Amino acid sequence: MTNRVLLTPDRVLDPGAGVIVADHVVLVTDDRIEAVLPAADAPSDRPTIDLAGHTLLPGLLDLHSHLAGEEEQGQGYASLVMRSGAQDAIVGVRNARLVLEAGFTTVRDVGSFRAFTDIAIREGIDNGWFPGPRMLCAGAYITCPGGGGDLTGLAVDVDAVVPRELRFGVTSGVDQMRANVRQILRYGADFIKVIATGAVLTSGTNPGTPEFTEDELRAAVEECALRGTYVAAHAHGPEGVKRAVRAGVRSIEHASLIDDEALALVVASDTYLVIDMSDGDHMIEQGPSLGYSDEVLRKVAWTNEVSRTMFGKAVAAGAKIANGSDTGIAPFGTEAKNLSCYVRFGMTPMQAIASATTVAAELIGWQDRVGAVTAGRYADLIAVPGDPTGDIALLESVPFVMKGGEVVKDTR
Repeated sequence: MTNRVLLTPDRVLDPGAGVIVADHVVLVTDDRIEAVLPAADAPSDRPTIDLAGHTLLPGLLDLHSHLAGEEEQGQGYASLVMRSGAQDAIVGVRNARLVLEAGFTTVRDVGSFRAFTDIAIREGIDNGWFPGPRMLCAGAYITCPGGGGDLTGLAVDVDAVVPRELRFGVTSGVDQMRANVRQILRYGADFIKVIATGAVLTSGTNPGTPEFTEDELRAAVEECALRGTYVAAHAHGPEGVKRAVRAGVRSIEHASLIDDEALALVVASDTYLVIDMSDGDHMIEQGPSLGYSDEVLRKVAWTNEVSRTMFGKAVAAGAKIANGSDTGIAPFGTEAKNLSCYVRFGMTPMQAIASATTVAAELIGWQDRVGAVTAGRYADLIAVPGDPTGDIALLESVPFVMKGGEVVKDTR
């Protein structure tokens, strides 16, 4: 049975063109946008959702999320052995709903320590078993032994018996890199996430230090290219960023310690930056009460300081910046605070919205599916009262969410 509905907002926001259009309506048929028309041409025979006083815009994208498991408590990842994969997946069901209800209708899950938990969540959403955003999944981290995506800080006798799913992507050398990339893709990953430098939250690692050679990173890129996909590289420090960009990765995640030379290389190569900032605020504000270690708090302060200085430079240089909140550190459902940080540190509100719509859709190759209020795209739509180009914080509390033509939230 065909589902047809007419949405009648005050304004429709077009992030691609950078404009807001008044007195237009949106026709939805089944899971797609059928047309965007002047209000005077609206058909009179359709059920109507009255969005008076609201701006309608595309559902938002978050390209750096971690839906599986509880929120990070800043005490290292050794605690992962104290809960099961079933627990992580069940909590992920809750997280998926919170993210969707926050207005993020598409996410790129950049991996879970417990391999392929994200893929199980994706499959549950796709099968209609529970609500959640559209997902692209990394499946498992590619990391060096003892690196930013490994479990560190364990006693030697415990370390030797960690389940394989918690270290599925631990990799040394070009040959093992190729083999692990192939296997992770074979088990259902949409792309590959490589931990190219140390990490802020992984004890004993330095975010400024590279953890893979350029040849190892290039091997991952080549294997992905053979299968029509790409590498996203976690890279904080400038040398790790440069190695990853020269190797041909599609996106640099975090880039919190990037310098002028590395930024120039990113811009020249058209590599995307996916920069998380609001989680840094959360870690500074809540870290001490959550019991964050002194080591982690020092790394948070360091990366925050550099990131906030360099973000404005990246915007001014014309870098392609796609929104990524690193959800799973800050509470689920607060992802839009990252867009407020983007505005705080150098973007216009329209640029920030584009980072979470058109730019993000281009990065993942879904520009024909999501990221715009355009005929033929999925009817993934959100509405907020007022004008978010005047107040980006309106996106932090989204009252209306539609995914695939179905209203999943309406609290107006």
